[in-house]
Amino acid sequence: MEAFSSESAVPLFAIPFATSIVTVLGSPKAEPARPRALIGGHLVSTIVGLLVVKLCGPVPWAAAVAVGLAMVAMHLTGTFHPPAGIDPLVVVVNNMSWIFLIVPVGIAALLLTTFAFAWNNLVTRCADEGDAGPPIRWW
Repeated sequence: MEAFSSESAVPLFAIPFATSIVTVLGSPKAEPARPRALIGGHLVSTIVGLLVVKLCGPVPWAAAVAVGLAMVAMHLTGTFHPPAGIDPLVVVVNNMSWIFLIVPVGIAALLLTTFAFAWNNLVTRCADEGDAGPPIRWW
């Protein structure tokens, strides 16, 4: 995340993945920890935020509308990932450009999914002798 922050000139505080890390590593069997929810939730929420900021501008009420619409969009697409609810807020408040969807959001979501897969299959499974495992449904 730090590398993406430096490369994209996006402040590290604006990269919304801290609670996603807690979700996918701490509760790997929960629905919001599935890769579909993790990746899709962040992408859907960011797209909603980008559409709202481009239509309404970086105003506080638009940020609130974007978060609400992102929540609905995640439910409709089956990608509900509560930590991704911060994405549209970050996008609108900071008036982010479309590149924010790719770097850092898209790439970071893919990297976190890969790391969570490795963590849950190597580290956790070895420690618990198979009790933890990956989420029940990955997609």
